[in-house]
Amino acid sequence: MLSLDAGIKYEGCFSDAAITLPVGNVESRRSDLLKVTRDALLAGIRQAVPDNRIYDISYAIQSYAEKYGFSVVRQFVGHGIGKNLHEDPEVPNFGRPHQGEILKSGMVLAIEPMVNMGTWECRILEDGWTAVTRDGLVSAHFEHTVAITDSGPEILTQ
Repeated sequence: MLSLDAGIKYEGCFSDAAITLPVGNVESRRSDLLKVTRDALLAGIRQAVPDNRIYDISYAIQSYAEKYGFSVVRQFVGHGIGKNLHEDPEVPNFGRPHQGEILKSGMVLAIEPMVNMGTWECRILEDGWTAVTRDGLVSAHFEHTVAITDSGPEILTQ
């Protein structure tokens, strides 16, 4: 599997998106991981509406992934995005609902579940950049930049 994470700066504003792709034939549990991670992202996006809270997004992602026997990474989180690539608020992929900052129309978030086949724990390799799971099992990562609007979430990186 190959994960790609890219951002673009256009007219002073950033976007951020990620996808994990199968390479060749992958076993069914890995295919399940890809589907569950993509669907967990969509579950989180559905919670990105005015008057919800940050952790409503987080809880939707975590509960969806765990329902299928996977775990969510806790070391890396989604984030606000706009004039800077990483802005407040942080958007964890785990947590209890109805907690955190209240979502408002006009906010833009990078929502990015990272879902693992094994433990949620990760470590950074000696290159200071590469992240791997602590148990060496595979992970998937999907991300969209999402605007919160009065008419619902709008995916900007479709």
